[in-house]
Amino acid sequence: MLEEVERWLSRRSWSTAERPLERMLAAKHRTGTTVSVVLPALDEEATVGEIVATIRRELMTASVPLVDELVVVDSGSRDRTAEVAAAAGARVVHRDTILPRLPALPGKGEVLWRSLLVTSGDVVCFVDADLKDFDAAFVSGIVGPLLTDPEVDFVKAMYDRPLGATAGQGGRVTELVARPLLNLHWPQLAGVVQPLGGEYAARRSLLERLPFPVGYGVELALLVDALHTVGLDALAQVDVGVRKHRHQDGQALGRMAAAIYRTAQLRLSRGHLVRPELTQFERGDHGFVPRTYAVDTEERPPMREIEEYQVHRAA
Repeated sequence: MLEEVERWLSRRSWSTAERPLERMLAAKHRTGTTVSVVLPALDEEATVGEIVATIRRELMTASVPLVDELVVVDSGSRDRTAEVAAAAGARVVHRDTILPRLPALPGKGEVLWRSLLVTSGDVVCFVDADLKDFDAAFVSGIVGPLLTDPEVDFVKAMYDRPLGATAGQGGRVTELVARPLLNLHWPQLAGVVQPLGGEYAARRSLLERLPFPVGYGVELALLVDALHTVGLDALAQVDVGVRKHRHQDGQALGRMAAAIYRTAQLRLSRGHLVRPELTQFERGDHGFVPRTYAVDTEERPPMREIEEYQVHRAA
């Protein structure tokens, strides 16, 4: 590990206990910083309501006004995600109603990118909507450094990721794909514990300057691009405990891995893929059947280049 990274780990890795709520609230009041929380959601009726209710109950009260805005962006759910989220107290916005002149593309990154147009906070905090046993520290922990330290621009949550009853075995794509890529090509990011984690917060002034891959590659892209835009010392991570969520099957992980590799490749070469597809195999009645999927190749430009966003921010 680079000496620079070792120093970063000692200076920019914290636990939630290091920033009590009172300190964060005092800093928020002093600076006037506003905070938006965004939950991208697709068919998450089983978990989204409890996440929303917990944030409202613990971080959006008269005595603890840490979060100013809580938005669930529904990317086409076929279940009761939108209804459950609204009943729990979130403002729910459908992906397709945001920036309607650009037809929406499928993918998590698309939802996160569009969310910048329907939120107003100086700090934007993203939280996946499939978390179980949700703790409000997933929000307050990663928002805290952005409120108390003006030199920090981007904060990732770090946590244990159990796979079923087995500790530390979640994050398979992280260990098999993302971590090797980062260590080999962006060694300054070797100290990031959960580079693909969906819980992170950043200053709007940074997010609006970054391109967003529309799919699974968005977390890797934002991390790498933030490094190049603001430097390692502006990045940080906070230990928030244990993350429990729904796990993907092996083939879905393969598609995720391909998208992440493509995202890294694009940033290494800014060239074109010869064949942006991935073929996987499923056993059928007469042997293995190939299934070919397109690998996400679209990226949205920095949001500050979008005319509607300029108008929204000027309003």
